Amino acid sequence: MTRELTAADLVRLFGMADMETESLQFRQTWVSAGTGPDGKPLGTAIVALLTGDPGSFSDMHRLPTDEIWHFYLGDPIELLLLHPDGTDELRLLGHDVLAGQLVQTTVPAGAWMGARVQPGGSLGLFGNTMAPGFVPTDFEAAVAEELIGRWPHRRDLIEAMTR
Repeated sequence: MTRELTAADLVRLFGMADMETESLQFRQTWVSAGTGPDGKPLGTAIVALLTGDPGSFSDMHRLPTDEIWHFYLGDPIELLLLHPDGTDELRLLGHDVLAGQLVQTTVPAGAWMGARVQPGGSLGLFGNTMAPGFVPTDFEAAVAEELIGRWPHRRDLIEAMTR
């Protein structure tokens, strides 16, 4: 008999800790040895965990470079993207590729993004890869009221994914 994998199991297995800038657990798994002319690492990668708890989400934010999201296991993850041109989309990360779920997707530089486990789910394990690599000063936190002003039809998701 195999027992079900829990969030606590994943946190322990990957040695995760709370992310300071977002409401989730993570661990940086790779930082390139080399750096670019700006002093940033050439690349970075993390593994991260979202749970079905309403307080567990990737806070709405934007980054100055593209970020690749990789879905590993668990329940589908909703990834909200608010683009600089005023368009928006909700991508669903998961393993049901025949139903349109994505195992990998790229968030373009400058897009506001936030994520959570799809309602009704219990956990979702994913990873992010960036090149050039992430540094904390890249993270620009969103102000919910400003995003709602531009994307009022996404109010519920913006509020659910903003501290």
